[in-house]
Amino acid sequence: MADRIVAETRFLRLVDRDGWFFVERPNSRGVVTILPLTSERRLLLVEQFRPPLGRRVIEFPAGLIGDESDHLDEDPVASARRELIEETGYEARNLELVSSSATSPGLANELVHFVLAWNLVRVGRGGGVAGEDILVHEVPMNLVPDWLREKERSGLIIAAKLYAGLFFANARWGAGE
Repeated sequence: MADRIVAETRFLRLVDRDGWFFVERPNSRGVVTILPLTSERRLLLVEQFRPPLGRRVIEFPAGLIGDESDHLDEDPVASARRELIEETGYEARNLELVSSSATSPGLANELVHFVLAWNLVRVGRGGGVAGEDILVHEVPMNLVPDWLREKERSGLIIAAKLYAGLFFANARWGAGE
């Protein structure tokens, strides 16, 4: 049986595949999550309001791949370079794709591509594009777990991709002293 589109908006599509319902993004080829480390061993994390949760969320900088006409053929590393500048104001001299994983395989066909970013240079103010209100946090890598616990205690939500990204960041750079 062929896929049946049950509902569709500009940004989401609900699909029935032989009785299994899932969502996909018709305007994207996946998500890139950037794991940026400054020369001072600070991870860049972002905070923004997420309407589905009705609260502010702490995340790594991230964005959709191929969601705009100027970026249709972007690969994850090119998307990471662009999104990092947009959201944080930092450009990475070095980027490396370290994993491509399913975000929620029972619910969506979306893949998230984790990209390490280092040798950062400040080139702008960050904060996102129109309609985004992104706060950038620079957190010493060795203090990230405590910092996240404090943010969670204060009522913020921590995105699950942040913990997955920490796995890759720690595997590459270690928590240090």
